[in-house]
Amino acid sequence: MYKSISTRYVSAQRCAEALDLLHSGACLQLKHGEVTCGSELAVMFVDALVKGKIPCDPEIVDRIRKIYKLFPQIPVPSNFAVEDDVQELTEALGAAKTRLQSCYSFLKAAIKWSAEFGADKNGDPQLHTMLAEYIYSESPEMDMAKVSYHFVRGNNLKKFATTLVNFMSKCYPGEDDIAIARAILMYLSMGNLQDASSLMEELKKQVQAQELEFPVSDLIQFINLLLLTLEKETLPLFNALRVKYKPSIDREPAFNELVCDIAEKFYGMQRRNPFQDMFGDMLKVSDLSN
Repeated sequence: MYKSISTRYVSAQRCAEALDLLHSGACLQLKHGEVTCGSELAVMFVDALVKGKIPCDPEIVDRIRKIYKLFPQIPVPSNFAVEDDVQELTEALGAAKTRLQSCYSFLKAAIKWSAEFGADKNGDPQLHTMLAEYIYSESPEMDMAKVSYHFVRGNNLKKFATTLVNFMSKCYPGEDDIAIARAILMYLSMGNLQDASSLMEELKKQVQAQELEFPVSDLIQFINLLLLTLEKETLPLFNALRVKYKPSIDREPAFNELVCDIAEKFYGMQRRNPFQDMFGDMLKVSDLSN
């Protein structure tokens, strides 16, 4: 009923009525635990925003937040005491994946809409923060790269730091410094030195307040020196750091790409095209043979 009536409203260009109906329907379904139905109506709500070419403004973002807040947040059980509970764990993990995918589809659509009809080309920062929080709290298989991707496009640096510190307390050895480095490099790859430096300061502050140990590694040393180098805009030192700490950078495949983005953002260094290098070598061989 919600779908059919709202579709008629949209076709008749009665966008405001369609939005009201879809919003109330999504909220009602989610309140009663009907995640699949609620998320479908939530996505249709965003589709109506797009079709109506509704601009991204605080009022609409608040309506999206209201839907988001109604998505269930249920901790996934980490272990069970007896073998008889394996089926229960399997069902819990399946339900968590459904919740995550449903909320993810809704907020991704909302971010895309806000990028098209809002001021920020990356999408509304509040929506990115919502998605980052939900992925971290609800995902059965933690993906800190995806969490960080949305946090760096969000607007809550302290929450980002809190999330990283929480992750550090329960991750495997060697994952903590990678998570920190990834977050800082992502900020820098967007040209955002201020938030990169602020995040590092906030992380150290929170770690000290909780009497935890901040990771000590060559990778963290590289990040600290990189922040100082970018503040001074020293290209030779930047290149020297890339060479010296190459083994640390190579620990994560995506780091080399991020460092190349940073070189382009801060120093205007163009990426080397491997095909151009290949053809250049071929021309050199051809010239020698002639």
